[in-house]
Formats: sequence, C-alpha cells, structure tokens
Amino acid sequence: MSWDAEFTHYFDRCADSMRFTALLLCGNHHEAEDVVQSAFLKLYLAGPKLAHRDGVEAYLRQIVVRTFLAERRRVRWKREKLTDVLPEAPAPGSSLSEDKLVVWQALSAVPAKQRATLVLRYWHDLGVEETAAALGCSVGTVKSTTSRGLKALRQRLGPEFGALWQEVSRGA
Repeated sequence: MSWDAEFTHYFDRCADSMRFTALLLCGNHHEAEDVVQSAFLKLYLAGPKLAHRDGVEAYLRQIVVRTFLAERRRVRWKREKLTDVLPEAPAPGSSLSEDKLVVWQALSAVPAKQRATLVLRYWHDLGVEETAAALGCSVGTVKSTTSRGLKALRQRLGPEFGALWQEVSRGA
C-alpha cells in the first residue's frame, strides 16, 4: 500500500479524535483546527521515513501536543491576539453540559504544559510513561505537572472540583 493511501486511512480514522484533543488543548475550534492541520502535515512529511507504522495514532497525538506547545511558546511573538469576545456555539447535535463548559473554561486558564498533561492523562487515559513519551519529558515531570495542573483546577473550580472533574473526564 502506498504512503498516500495509508495516510488517507490514518486521517479518516484519527481526524476527529485529534480535533477533539486539540480543542481541549487550545480552547477554541479555529486554533485547534490549525494545530491538527499542522500535525497531519508533519505526519505526512515524516511518513515515508517511519520504520514502524503500527503506533501512528500515538505518534500523531504526540505531534498534536508538541505542535500546540510550540505554538504557545510562539504566541507572545505574534501580533494577532486571540480573544473571548464571542463564545463559540457547540456543533449542532452535540450536547455540552454546563459542567463540561465550566471545566473546559477552567482548563483553558491552566498553563499550556499542565493542560497538555491533564488532557493526555485524563481524557486520553494515558499512563504516566506514555504521557512522558508524548511530551518528551521525564516521568517525574509528568507527575509534578499533573499535580500542579490539578491544584490549579481545584483553585479555579472550588469545592465542587472533585465531582465536576470526575463527571467530565469520564464522560469525554
């Protein structure tokens, strides 16, 4: 099978999942779409050089997270500013509970690396080692970043944090 055909297969299989991951990381659909598009481009260019293609989905998720983090580092150098003037309406047919919106809003206020760690650990249910591999850091860094991220969410969400977090991370 040619790389173009394989790539089309991976895109069809993974695009929605990667868009959702990017949405959780970025907080808005437009930036998430840009991150996913960049990630698929990087995968397409790297594809012919990949020796083993059995872990492409995990590799693609890693590209999405690293692209998001790289964009966050570059954000201070950009002239354009992202604003929250108008909230984006959920896609037709999708039901977002008020709890999910509250948690997602709090999650968008957490620093990028902590947000990436929380998304990988709780929405994608990755282990500490897998998260460390995706982020390119040590297991200890993942543990401490997760702890700091959960602490930041607790501060933002208050006493109802535990119940909200459990409901949203289970129902994602």
